[in-house]
Parts: sequence; structure tokens; C-alpha cells
Amino acid sequence: MASVLPKVALIGTGGTIGSTGFHSLDLIEYLGPMLSIGQLLAKVPECAGVADVITVEYSVIGSDAIQVSDWLSLTRLIETTVRQHTDLQGVVVTHGTATLEETAYFLNLALNVDIPVVLVGSQRPSTGLSSDVGMNLFGAVRVAASEAARDLGVLVVMNEQIHAAREVTKRSVFRLDAFDSPDVGILGHADLDAIHIYRRPVRKHTMDTPFRVGELQSLPRVDIVMSYAGADAVPVDAFVEAGAKGLVVASLAPGTVPPEQTTALLQAIEGGVTVAYTTRAGAGRTLKLEKTQAQGSITADNLNAQKARVLLMLALGQSTDREKLQRMFDEY
Repeated sequence: MASVLPKVALIGTGGTIGSTGFHSLDLIEYLGPMLSIGQLLAKVPECAGVADVITVEYSVIGSDAIQVSDWLSLTRLIETTVRQHTDLQGVVVTHGTATLEETAYFLNLALNVDIPVVLVGSQRPSTGLSSDVGMNLFGAVRVAASEAARDLGVLVVMNEQIHAAREVTKRSVFRLDAFDSPDVGILGHADLDAIHIYRRPVRKHTMDTPFRVGELQSLPRVDIVMSYAGADAVPVDAFVEAGAKGLVVASLAPGTVPPEQTTALLQAIEGGVTVAYTTRAGAGRTLKLEKTQAQGSITADNLNAQKARVLLMLALGQSTDREKLQRMFDEY
């Protein structure tokens, strides 16, 4: 009797992985026709040898156009797909690389599913010279179909590496090895002989978080304030005026900001805005500095600014209590 392949759902959201160019060296803007998720899968027939793949079309959208509403609707689509196909082993979501890490972390916090969910993109379109579309998609399907990927939270598979959604970030613009997990490293490899996992995330994710999206259509506005030499109060005041309920500060590497920014952040906190400190350094924990950070703020552990924004938006939907918010940043 022939063996039954694991069933994997493939959800398409566009991005470079679904793009085409006009010639093999069209590797920068590649404005040719977008592929449907079915057309993309047909370009990688090797996937059929490792999984029974069903396709689910979500949207055709560049990841630079992704909105919070897309995160909410994508979360609901994944959960609905898993409920409708009770025999699914895993889910793969194709995504543009520009904001892939943010979508992955949102899903890692918000999804209420207990099977592997893998995000995958590419640095070059399928029509490009030395395109990474084929191996990336093949690797993502294999990881999603693997028992080894269970209970790891949402994953990102790029360049045959397996990353945790919480830690992965894009570190290069066009290189094929653009994705990295600073501080803690990758979880494992999607090698041709087997899926190898070397460590497991310890932070809470998916079903162990309180962040259920339900029928939510929006989340509290949270903006990112960049610190740099001579930075003043202008961006802080502008974001507060625009209605921000939270501010994430990409602080200077010690975890501090210029004096004028500190004054503005203090005023924002006094006005009811939550302020979370992270660092622009790209790696390392942001420590709580009682004397030099704005009083009443929280710290974002080792999350980068874009990841801290994702968590703060979801967290503010649960509470505005400073201690509860800090605990969430310590746990998720």
C-alpha cells in the first residue's frame, strides 16, 4: 500500500516569491505579471513528492503595503483553513521579504493553531538568474510537513535555514542569505536528507498567548521613534498628535535617547501613552535604566523596534497597566 503524504496548505500573499521579471537579470524591481499561488506551486513540482499540497489564495500584495488589517484577516484565514481541513499537518504562507519578520511575529503571537505555520519568501523572482524561489518553497513545505517542526511556534524558512518568528530579521537588502537570528541563532536546517532542529524557543507563542483576534478590525496605534545624534521632540509630538497609544523607541545602543527626546517621552507618558524602549543596535537586550530612561516606560528585552511594535499593539488591546505590559515583553 502506498504511503500517504502529509497534507500542507499553501497560502499566497504575493511578494518577490510570486513575482516575475522581464529577463533573467531583472532582479531589482521585476514588474512582470504576478503568479497565482497555484502557478507558483506548479513551478516547484518537487513539493508534490514530499506533501499533499492544497492551495489557498489570500491576496497579491507587496509586503511594503501590508497593513494591520492584513495581519488580522490572514490570522483568521489560517485558523479557518485549519478548522476546515482537520487532517492538515502544517501551513506555509508565502510573503514578501520586506515585512516578513513582522507578519511572522504577529502570527506567532496571535494564531490559535497547534500545527506548524511556516513563512517563506525569496530574494529573487522565479524568472531571475539563480533564483531562490524553488529551494525556499520546497524547504518550507518540508518543514511544515515535518513532525520536528511541531510546538516551535511560527517559523521562517529561508536559504535552507529554520528561524523562530520572534528572533528572525532581514539583515541584507538583496543577498540570498539576507535573514538572520541575532543573539540566539537559527533553530535548525532544512537539509535535503532531513529536517534538523538543534534548539527550541522558550518564549510563549500561538495557543499559549492571550492574543486572540476574533472579529477585530483594528489595533491600537503604535509608532516607532528613531533616536540619533541631535534628535528632538518633533517625531514624538507628531505621533502623539496623530493618536498613538504606544511608542516604541529605537534608542541609542546603551538604551538611552537625546535629552529633548527624553523630555518629550516623559510628557507622552504623562498623557497616557505607553513607551517601550528597544535599541537600534540590532542585537542585545535593552536594559531598564532607572536614571536615564523616561520614568514610567517599559523595556522590550531583545526585540528589535519593528517586533516590539507588533507586541505592543497586541498587548495594549489587553491592558494599559505598566507592570502587566512589562510582563508580556518578558514572556512573549
